[in-house]
Order: sequence, then C-alpha cells, then structure tokens
Amino acid sequence: MLSWNRNKIETDGWSFGKVKDFSIFSNFDCADPDLNDFIRNDAELHRNELIVETYEFRSISDAQLVAFVSLANDCLALETNRQKRVICNRVRYYSQYPAVKIARLGVAAYCQNVGIGSELINIIKELFTTNNRTGCRFITVDAYNNSPTIKFYQKNDFEFLRDDDGDEKTRIMYYDLKRFVYNTSPVINEG
Repeated sequence: MLSWNRNKIETDGWSFGKVKDFSIFSNFDCADPDLNDFIRNDAELHRNELIVETYEFRSISDAQLVAFVSLANDCLALETNRQKRVICNRVRYYSQYPAVKIARLGVAAYCQNVGIGSELINIIKELFTTNNRTGCRFITVDAYNNSPTIKFYQKNDFEFLRDDDGDEKTRIMYYDLKRFVYNTSPVINEG
C-alpha cells in the first residue's frame, strides 16, 4: 500500500521524504567520494539556491537511512531524427519535453546491490506520474560512464539518448514516463 502526502511517501517498508536536516549525512557513505562530497558539502547549498531538492530514503522498520536522491528540473531536447523517434506523441511534435533529472543518487555502501536503488527509481517514477503538479514526460540522468552504473540504469529501463558520448565521463540516459504502467492500481491517501 502506498501512503502519500506532498513531501513524503511510504510504501512497502520504505519512507521517502524531503531532507530537512543535512547533518543526517555526516557519516553517510555510498563508497563514491564524489557522491559523498556532494551530499555532505554541496546538497544543502544547491537546495538553498533552488537548484535541486534532496530526498532521503529510509527503512520504516528501523528508520535507517539507506539512500538519497537529488532531483532537478530538466528538459529533454530532441535534436536528431533518431532522438525524435523516441517520442510517441499524439498531440504534436515538440523539440523539447519536460523532464526531471536525477542529479545525484547514492545508496549506502553496506546495502548496495540488494534492490534499494531500483526501489528508489520506482518511487521517483510514481512521484512524477501520480498527482504531479506540472507536466513531466521523462526522467533523465547523466550516468557515470562505468559498467555498474550503466547496468543499473539499463536494468531500470533507462536508454541512451546519444550514441556519440560513449567516451565521455557521463552518458545521458532517459526513461519515458509514458512507459510506466501500474501493475496494480495504487492506493493513494493524500494528507
């Protein structure tokens, strides 16, 4: 069962909500120095500048902090014919589509590779397809160009936007929210 309010979602033993106090990340370690530096030193500054909003992900049973995600507004610009074929749009063709960007996502090192990141991705999909306040067609990410990160996003149905960024530090990937179909109808309590 999904319980939902404006800034917090609880589902299947997990709690997802906006970070209010960034000191909770002082000992957080996701085994990636860049992500650790961001969540400990930069995320609050980025929030204060209205660049990202950061969410914490916790186990309800023991309130253990297991992950975070920072989200930002984005736009998916379709420039090539291949990219334009990405969209099945019955309204009309647009050269740009509204998106939300996963700016940073980190799972605590001690609980990686057990599905927490995928659970978090599914909550983000739910968040932007249920009671969303604005249009949002895509989730985007500039994924670190390493095998584990790319495989993680591919496992969660993200695709590459470009073919020519394979040698870059990051690769632009996207997920079309129109593909997100509920296997069961969610029960939503807005509070």
